Amino acid sequence: MDEIKLGMVGLGTVGSGVLAMVQKHAAKISAVTGRQLVVKTVVVKNPQKHQQVADLVHLTTELDDLLNDSEIKIVIEVMGGIHPAKEIIEQMLRAHKHVVSANKDLIATAGQELIALAKQNHCDLMYEASVAGGIPILRTIADSFAADQITEVKGIVNGTTNYILTQMSQSNRSYEDALKQAQKLGFAEADPTNDVQGRDAGYKMAILSRFAFGTNVAVDQFKVTGIDQVDQVDVQQAAAFGYTLKLVGIARLVDQRVFVEVAPALVNIHHPLAQVNNENNAVMVTGRAVGDTLFYGPGAGGLPTANSVLSDITTVTKNMILKTNGNSFNGYSHPLPFADATMVKDCYYLSLTLPDQPGEMQKLTTVMAELNASFSQIVQKASDQGEARVMIITHQMSKAQLNQLELALQDLGTIQLHCAYRVIN
Repeated sequence: MDEIKLGMVGLGTVGSGVLAMVQKHAAKISAVTGRQLVVKTVVVKNPQKHQQVADLVHLTTELDDLLNDSEIKIVIEVMGGIHPAKEIIEQMLRAHKHVVSANKDLIATAGQELIALAKQNHCDLMYEASVAGGIPILRTIADSFAADQITEVKGIVNGTTNYILTQMSQSNRSYEDALKQAQKLGFAEADPTNDVQGRDAGYKMAILSRFAFGTNVAVDQFKVTGIDQVDQVDVQQAAAFGYTLKLVGIARLVDQRVFVEVAPALVNIHHPLAQVNNENNAVMVTGRAVGDTLFYGPGAGGLPTANSVLSDITTVTKNMILKTNGNSFNGYSHPLPFADATMVKDCYYLSLTLPDQPGEMQKLTTVMAELNASFSQIVQKASDQGEARVMIITHQMSKAQLNQLELALQDLGTIQLHCAYRVIN
């Protein structure tokens, strides 16, 4: 049976998983593709750290060992980060080598540039593993929803934040304690900034938006709010209202315009996303024809992510056999403008503090009435400091109304808005 030689850049958790799966599942891969896949060369910073696989692959620090090897047809990039990963992929594509990447930061930031370069060099660039780890969501949207009009994609796409919020909700941990536990278990990095401030989820939603709506969306074009300011008081009150707090990414079609956001949200306990706990991910895709569909699974980890990488490799291999390389992973392009704040409507959970004295609640209700906004549920709790904590779930209101409410409360000066979270029923 003919062999296809692979090269790899990086040998961390995902890279090690890829190497293990190529060895362990060789028979099935051969049966599916008609070719035998062999990882020939791996570029690493320090070969001495990976001597346990030195008898399986050629370990090197030199990128030229991949670039100048005509036997290596497919290169796997699992080093992460934007630089030098971008420059490395560019070199591989210019050398007419197909590339498979798990790099969400890079694909979200420079994906269109790299896709154009791949097409120019008649190469494949695949990146299924860049979103939601082991869940094959990108290929599903590109293939299975090809004939349907997607109206919304929303989901829990970051395992670190979902683990932290699950622990805050189910074990009554503080944010700081839950984060330390996530780091201890390996679900959170030593520097968790990208995760807890929502940027990781933002990268993924940018990629999902391109697949769902055919429109290029950059992370700096939409609002990203993380969980580092989530208060345990609001987690408990969400539960009392019949909701659970999750970090949710939303990409929505509104009157032929696109709205994207990442932020904490109250999810009704009967909603499927409310059942997604700890490090797991889930993406809900809504189509005009099919309605709501849910894709659930591990969002990270060596073997789940490696499985998505191997799926891409088998696709590239089939394309090589059929001589159909060079087509974009996502061929859907349909540029759309961004939705105006007046067009995006949701219910919201508002958490406020105000002086515990007559007239203050009247000020709040007056502001809401002037904005033509109203409450569906409201709870007031007194504190020892002469303040009242007020938690509200509103009826549906627009983002523009919410923005006006925040400004009006700032002008009043006595009422502090701690958070305004979307409500998903």
